[in-house]
Amino acid sequence: VHLVESGGGLVQPGGSLRLSCLASELTFSMYTMGWYRQAPGKQREMVAQITRGGSTNYADSVKGRFTIARDNAKNTVNLQMNSLKPEDTAVYYCNAHFVRLDYWGQGTQVTVSS
Repeated sequence: VHLVESGGGLVQPGGSLRLSCLASELTFSMYTMGWYRQAPGKQREMVAQITRGGSTNYADSVKGRFTIARDNAKNTVNLQMNSLKPEDTAVYYCNAHFVRLDYWGQGTQVTVSS
């Protein structure tokens, strides 16, 4: 299984970024897909999840600013991040979850700074 993230970078506060995760070697439509993040000195935390049925779940800190979406035909899951804040700075990881299986991407850095 391979999960490859893209779209990270440096953005000013209030700006937007769109992260993408391309999955391969798995039955993508069966998995709950998610985005997690880890800031320096902090534990990895869930940012957003989308089930195979399309139900979504967000961390309270990103509700109303971030949107997760999946495209089962393209094996991709995206995270649209708007109104970014310095506290959103972290390495963002794509996750694929099914029963006891968990797969992770290598991560992409998001830095929010003026």
